[in-house]
Amino acid sequence: MNRTDRLLAIVLELQRNGSQRAEDLAATFETSKRTIYRDIQALCESGVPVVAQAGIGYSLVEGYFLPPLSFNTDEATMLLLGSKFVADHFDAQYREVSQSASRKIETVLTDKLRDEVAYLRDCISLVATETLASGASAKFLPTLRRAIIERKTIRFHYHTRYSMDRSQAKKTRDADPYGIVHYGDAWYLNGFCHLRREIRQFRLDRMSDLQLLDQSFDRPANLNLEPPEEDGRNVIARAWFCPETAPWVRESRSYYITRMEDVHNSQFEGLLVTLTAHAEAELVPWLLSWGGQVEVLEPESLKRRLANEAKKIYEKYSD
Repeated sequence: MNRTDRLLAIVLELQRNGSQRAEDLAATFETSKRTIYRDIQALCESGVPVVAQAGIGYSLVEGYFLPPLSFNTDEATMLLLGSKFVADHFDAQYREVSQSASRKIETVLTDKLRDEVAYLRDCISLVATETLASGASAKFLPTLRRAIIERKTIRFHYHTRYSMDRSQAKKTRDADPYGIVHYGDAWYLNGFCHLRREIRQFRLDRMSDLQLLDQSFDRPANLNLEPPEEDGRNVIARAWFCPETAPWVRESRSYYITRMEDVHNSQFEGLLVTLTAHAEAELVPWLLSWGGQVEVLEPESLKRRLANEAKKIYEKYSD
């Protein structure tokens, strides 16, 4: 931290915590007490009203505020909750800046408002899945962030589980990274794939050997990173669940589900689920996880595939 940044940070620290001893400030900013003495003198010479009290420490004259910001309780709570969430679940770089942002927000709150915000923060908790900040995919986040900021092309190996061509199951890809997003239980990269010559989405946990190349790219103007309505999933299946199972299906909803409807007629009573996928094999694990609680209505080929898998399971565990 350079001196200019430290001087501002000292003012913010005094606003946030009130009186601070020289040794406390030295520990906070990882410097010597002699340096803090010089910094306080520089602040006084520049017009910042710092008061020194023997045995208590340094403080600011009451009524001095910097910067001129104001938040209500809800605004401050949401900002601090967001900062804490980032600090708890992202990498070290974002953890440091989010903690710094929290200190600055707390600095401009009045004592009464600060107490209200602290109370609400204790009553609200945000819980993230492990994939948000841990695992193989999370380790790529710093490199991808740098690639996005510097607009550098990346190269990586990409693994596909259900490729029709086995030779394509692991292939080297070059891509221009436009953005990253976390939804469901995984991180995804949106970018221009040099192989497919179009914008594609890549799961980070299917990537390996990520490299940052020297090649630069221009990010398209007015880029929309929302997934397209039609993403090539043209395998459509329908499955029926009995009323007793329906609540649990809704709770553990599959990524491939595009529609769920309650049905009450002479033929069916329960939950009718429509799924779409690139290949039938993508649907098999989720459908098998329900055992006899699900009945696939169509297509016939998916029924046969499930029957074959069930037969293999039976043969593996039967005497």
